[in-house]
Amino acid sequence: MNFTWDGNQSSRPFCLLAFGYLETVSFCLLEVLIIVFLTILIISGNIIVIFVFHCAPLLNHHTTSYFIQTMAYADLLVGVSCLVPSLSLLHYTLPIEESVTCQIFGFVVSVLKSVSMASLACISIDRYIAITKPLTYNTLVTPWRLRLCIFLIWLYSTLVFLPSFFHWGKPGYHGDVFQWCAESWHTDPYFTLFIVMMLYAPAALIVCFTYFNIFRICQQHTKEISKRQARFSSQSGETGEVQGCPDKRYAMVLFRITSVFYILWLPYIIYFLLESSTGHSNRFASFLTTWLAISNSFCNCIIYSLSNSVFQRGLKHLSGAVCTSCASQTTAKDPYTVRSKGPTNGCNI
Repeated sequence: MNFTWDGNQSSRPFCLLAFGYLETVSFCLLEVLIIVFLTILIISGNIIVIFVFHCAPLLNHHTTSYFIQTMAYADLLVGVSCLVPSLSLLHYTLPIEESVTCQIFGFVVSVLKSVSMASLACISIDRYIAITKPLTYNTLVTPWRLRLCIFLIWLYSTLVFLPSFFHWGKPGYHGDVFQWCAESWHTDPYFTLFIVMMLYAPAALIVCFTYFNIFRICQQHTKEISKRQARFSSQSGETGEVQGCPDKRYAMVLFRITSVFYILWLPYIIYFLLESSTGHSNRFASFLTTWLAISNSFCNCIIYSLSNSVFQRGLKHLSGAVCTSCASQTTAKDPYTVRSKGPTNGCNI
């Protein structure tokens, strides 16, 4: 990491949040705490999501699980990538010079978040097809087409941000914890416009169009079902509970994930556009908006655990399996432990 020198020849590390620096520890304390904390949450949370998908077969019945798992792997790689600035802020020597390191880090995180954004758009398209063409859905959406779509998502995301390596512009502020990226790598209005037109705008428009029509169709279905049940009840004299659109609840979970994604990314996108158009930058704003956007890589885990009952059962099954494994290891180490005759698929609490 580069150091700046004052008139008294005393060295201080480069900090985007200058007020987070402490002489006693000799590194940017606030930046380190924020990045390390987010890194731990992102890595641990997405590892849990990946394991739960493997432990809960019912989650894989939806074709959207392909895209959800793709997002989980991309978010996990975001967390692993965040180890690079964490080590740099803690003064660990990196094998590559700073200018190359921050460019690679900025490019990789931009690609990974682009994968998440494109996956959310594909999820909304998948749900739209499931509701508008339920009879032909299984012939239109097949496993090999889903795998091809995921491959194209990764390829497209890489190609969109690849021009940044040829000094066309800056893909984002993820590398600004490095001094070279913050001071010498500048945004370009044409490259920013290119990213907006090729990624941000299409993804947002697709999501808005599909979910608007999904909820509109579900509302129409609910009204039709309620009318039919009311007509049947008047004839038979029995009353029954109105059943809504079966896909609406799952669509709501996906809509929450998409909404949180864009809410956390909106400040970053606005700042990115403002700096590119005006040329004025603010280190505090770039750090805050960037890492607020990156925190989204952990939010999907929270939304799933609170909204999806199948995911909750898978999480309980996973925790039960871990507890059973720990208990069996403890029993093996202690021959005098009395073996329990209870169920072995979870913890007895």
